[in-house]
Amino acid sequence: MNRPRALIGIVVATLVLIAAVGLIPVARAADPIRIGLGMALTGGLSANGKPALLAMQIWKDEINKKGGLLGRPVELIYYDDQTNPATVPGIYTKLLDVDKVDLVVSGYGTNLIAPLMPIAIERKLTVIGVFGLANNEKYKYPNYFQISPTGPDPATSTATGFFELAAKQTPKPQTVAIVGADAEYPQTALVGAREIIKHHGFKTVYDKTYPPSTVDYTPIVRAIKATNPDILFVASYPPDSVGMLRAAHEVGLQPKIMGGGMVGLQFTTIMNSMGSKLNGIVNYDYWVPEKTMMFPGIAEFFKEYQPRATKEGVDTLGYYLPPYAYAAMQILGDAVTTTKGLDQQKIADHIRSHEFSTIVGKVKFGKNGEWAKGRTLMVQYQKVQDGNIEQFRQPGKKPVLYPEELKSGNIIYPYSAALK
Repeated sequence: MNRPRALIGIVVATLVLIAAVGLIPVARAADPIRIGLGMALTGGLSANGKPALLAMQIWKDEINKKGGLLGRPVELIYYDDQTNPATVPGIYTKLLDVDKVDLVVSGYGTNLIAPLMPIAIERKLTVIGVFGLANNEKYKYPNYFQISPTGPDPATSTATGFFELAAKQTPKPQTVAIVGADAEYPQTALVGAREIIKHHGFKTVYDKTYPPSTVDYTPIVRAIKATNPDILFVASYPPDSVGMLRAAHEVGLQPKIMGGGMVGLQFTTIMNSMGSKLNGIVNYDYWVPEKTMMFPGIAEFFKEYQPRATKEGVDTLGYYLPPYAYAAMQILGDAVTTTKGLDQQKIADHIRSHEFSTIVGKVKFGKNGEWAKGRTLMVQYQKVQDGNIEQFRQPGKKPVLYPEELKSGNIIYPYSAALK
């Protein structure tokens, strides 16, 4: 008998036996790749958090039908962050230390991404942010990437198109009022707005913030009306956006152009509840069902998303955030597949250096993980009727006014003309 071969055989058999009784870990091809996140499933941002999670689940289901990633099924592990930034550190610590996730993505929104950043930096994680505004301006962390199309200067993303449109009107408006909540996103957006206002030479007649706990917006709107601005730029979260718009109609506030950075007006539930009160508002958006926005794969996504959303009782249209949440997972999945592994640095290097084809078009990251070229839309609500959510499935109710290459309609100016 050949002694070396016999010895090798004994060693191999011993290792197999040890592995079988669990004394040494063995990686199995069938072990799932776990992707962890917190998401706003309750609280003020849940109207968008739930649809975002559904979009990620659709991606997960589709990728698993194709055999998963690296021959392994994909599993999403998530917890409700309650739209409360204080929950975020605990959620991601649990995901990493207890659930042993392989990869993470952020929850939805600037305020919920902010407390994740120190954890990501400390642990050298690759993170794709889901709609945060300028979260990486302070850190400049190279392994953070933002899926919202705000571009290399995110602070000015909602103001740039809004004020460019205002400056092109005849006669050119002269005076500006800006207002927003005293919270991270509005504060950042207002900083950007002040920069763009200065660039265009407008005169600011009102510039104030209000507490996030505000519930009565009538005094704020009356104070703005007293300054008689030509332009009103609002940076607000969903409850504020609704409150400000209702108060504007109540007191008869009618600047020549109004809107800009109002989060929430894009949500199906809010569009349905506000109806004709939306008419004339010029506001940022990221996707609308206009012919200029029909990128490859987007129609197929909505064909899958909308029936499931109706069944699950979440945003039945899903135009605002879900396509981008799905695109974030497309990019992460592509990076895992191309790098043939789960190495955080290799994945980050790939995302940073490549352009991706997604259902929201071509995506290439640049400065601070933002899109190399911004694509924040300015749309205007036009001829919206009350109590008819189906109207928003068709083009024309929210035509794209900006940028020029995606334009699908013309502005109705001044604001009062759109109310008729």
